[in-house]
Amino acid sequence: MDRQAIEIKGLKKTYQASKNEPPKHALKGVDLSIPEGSIFGLLGPNGAGKSTLINILAGLVRKTEGQVTIWGFDQDVNPRQSRAAIGVMPQEINMDPFFTPRALLELQAGLYGVPKSERWSDEILELVGLSDKAESYARHLSGGMKRRLLLAKALVHKPRILVLDEPTAGVDIELRNMLWRNVRKLNDRGMTIILTTHYLEEAQQMCDEIAIINHGELIIRDKTSVLLERIDTKTLLITPQGSAPDITPPQGVQLTRRANGQLAFDYRRGTTSADAILDAVRAAGISISDVETTQADLEDVFMDLTSGR
Repeated sequence: MDRQAIEIKGLKKTYQASKNEPPKHALKGVDLSIPEGSIFGLLGPNGAGKSTLINILAGLVRKTEGQVTIWGFDQDVNPRQSRAAIGVMPQEINMDPFFTPRALLELQAGLYGVPKSERWSDEILELVGLSDKAESYARHLSGGMKRRLLLAKALVHKPRILVLDEPTAGVDIELRNMLWRNVRKLNDRGMTIILTTHYLEEAQQMCDEIAIINHGELIIRDKTSVLLERIDTKTLLITPQGSAPDITPPQGVQLTRRANGQLAFDYRRGTTSADAILDAVRAAGISISDVETTQADLEDVFMDLTSGR
């Protein structure tokens, strides 16, 4: 049986509003387990409850009800051990601008009680590509370098679990690729990664499993490959040689003529085959120049599960 890095049972968080307004239920009894050693995506629209859940895991927000176990430590029974098992790279850049990267890492390590003999500040700086900036003031770092430093700070106590909260928001492609290379390295070392992102293609490429939260409730949790199979719509794109005559597509197939001359056939894999569409195209006397297929991605699944809720 797979070990769980995090187990959440019946997690609720209610914020008390002003006297004339009802309380806000940010989390409404969430049950969630995250396997050890996985890269796990936590997705949802703005205001869904993701940040509240992460802040509870990090010990920054007190839950209203429920149980949280981090790396085998109950958050209520062993709060220090549970917090030591997790590192968080936040969305916001929060660092003293008058400290150098090395000094910030040493300070962070001291706050976690890491003995000097066990600190690995220089190795972390090399990992995130900041070795040459180790003695520069943080205020002189670019925005991308500050984001690298946020990741470095989250690693000083060698956490078993790393939470990346919108890590690539507003960063360039080079930094994004560097970040994902490092995440893969850390995961290969056995670290469990929890990722929140609005870039759904990143989640699709990086995550082994995904949970989607909306309005404080867990909508679905499953392997990424299984989620993608929920929507079985595919599109067969046919580029004809010359102009194509009228064609009657097979039953249940939607045909769209695109401005570039392509014929786009939308169909469901469970009811229609690509061969049936190709047979109809040939029967209409259409000569085919090129054929390609596209299928649903994580964005389609996300919209299907969250729209209208």
